[in-house]
Amino acid sequence: MGINSDIELSSWVMKHQSYVSVSTESSPSKFSETSVKIMTKKVRKWQVFPGKNRFCCNGRIMMARQTGIFYFTCTLIVVTSGLFFAFDCPYLALNVTPAIPAVGGALFIFVMSTLFRTSFSDPGVIPRATLDEANDIERQIEMPNNSPGTYRPPPRTKEVVIKGQVIKLKYCFTCKIFRPPRASHCSLCDNCVDRFDHHCPWVGNCVGRRNYRYFYLFILSLSVLCIYIFACVLTHLILRSQKDNFLHALRDSPASVIEAIVCFFSVWSIVGLAGFHSYLVASEQTTNEDIKGTFSAKRGQENFNPFSQGSILKNCLVVLCGPTPPSLIDRRGLVIPDTSQIHPGVEASTGKESNSVNVKHEYYGSTNVTKQTNNIGTDTVKDQSLLSGSNGTGPITKHDMISYQTPDGIITNRLPPINGKNPMWNVTLTQLSYHAGTNPSTNPN
Repeated sequence: MGINSDIELSSWVMKHQSYVSVSTESSPSKFSETSVKIMTKKVRKWQVFPGKNRFCCNGRIMMARQTGIFYFTCTLIVVTSGLFFAFDCPYLALNVTPAIPAVGGALFIFVMSTLFRTSFSDPGVIPRATLDEANDIERQIEMPNNSPGTYRPPPRTKEVVIKGQVIKLKYCFTCKIFRPPRASHCSLCDNCVDRFDHHCPWVGNCVGRRNYRYFYLFILSLSVLCIYIFACVLTHLILRSQKDNFLHALRDSPASVIEAIVCFFSVWSIVGLAGFHSYLVASEQTTNEDIKGTFSAKRGQENFNPFSQGSILKNCLVVLCGPTPPSLIDRRGLVIPDTSQIHPGVEASTGKESNSVNVKHEYYGSTNVTKQTNNIGTDTVKDQSLLSGSNGTGPITKHDMISYQTPDGIITNRLPPINGKNPMWNVTLTQLSYHAGTNPSTNPN
C-alpha cells in the first residue's frame, strides 16, 4: 500500500478507535500499462549528456553551444566563393582557361567538407566517471593519507613514465577522473578532451585527437583557396584594365573588389595559422603543450617530447594518416532506465504496486504493514480477545500490528524514537500516528 492509503487507515482508526487487519495480497494495481510504457520510454544518451554541447540529427552531429562565429565562418567562405564563381570565373574561363572554375570548385568542396567534419564530430571527449568509479578514486586518494595525528590535503596528481619522461596526470574535479596524458578540460564545452589542442570558435567545436587532422587540412586548404581567389581576382582586374584603365575595370566588376579586400585581410592570419600548425604537426605537439612549454627545457633539466616519432616525416604520417580512434561516448546509445527510481511504488518486473512505503532503505529505513491471516476487519469493542497484546499483559496498540525495518535492515515492532536523530522517522510517525493515544482529538469513548 502507498502512503495515502496508510494515512486514510490512520484517520479511520483514530476516529472509530478500532483496528483492522489489512490484506496486502489482493490490492489491485493502481498503475495502468500506459504508466509502465512511460517509464520504459527510450532515451538516448545525447539527451542526458552532461557537457555543454549541442546535438543535432538524433545525436549524429555534436558541436559546442556557442556556434555564432561558426555560422559567420561559413557565411564568409560561401559568399566570397559565390561572388568568385558568379563574376570572375566566367570571364577567366573564356579568356584564360576553363580549368580555373574547376580547380576553384574542387578547393571549395574540400574546404567545406573538412570544416563540417571538424565541426560536427566528437573531438575526443573522455566520459565522466560514474558514481562508483568516482567513489573508488576518492578512496584511493584518501587511503595513503590516513596517518594519525596529521592531516594533509590528498594529492590530486599521479605520475607515469613514458619513454623515460615523467608525465603528471592531473585530477579533474568536474569529470572525477585522472586525465590521461595530453588531455585537458575545456571550460567552454565542460568536457575533458583527449589530446586537447584548443577550443576553436571559428569551427564551433573543440579540436582534439579525433578531429585535429581535419582541422589542419581545413586551415591548409582554406589558405590555398584564399590565395587562389586573390590571385584570380587580380588576374581578372589586370586583364580588364588592359582594354581600359584600371578604374573602369573596378567599376565594371565591383564584386572583384569585395573579394580582393576579404582575401587580402584574411590571408595573413589564415596562412600564419596554417604555418604554426604545420610546425606543431612536424614536432608532434599540440597548441596547449606549446603555449605552456610542456616539453621545453626547465632549469637546466633535459626535457623532451616522448610522443614524438623521431622524425618530421613520421610525425606527419602519424597525425595525418594514422587511424582515427573510436568515440568513447556512445551518443546514440540508449539510456537504461532504473524503474525502481522512476516510481518506487511500482515493481520494475511486474508493474504491480509494491507494499512498502516509498522511502529509501539505505537512508531512512522503511515501514511495512504486517500481513494478517484474517482479512476481515475486527472491531476492538466486540472482540475482547484483541484488547490484550501478544503477551496478554496489556491493551493492544497500533504499533503492535506494524513491523518496522530499521536503516540497518532489522525487522522489529518496537516503536522508533519520536525525537530521534533521523527526521524521516518523525515525518513517518506523524503521518501514520502509530500510537492511538498521541492524538489529543481522539475520543476514548
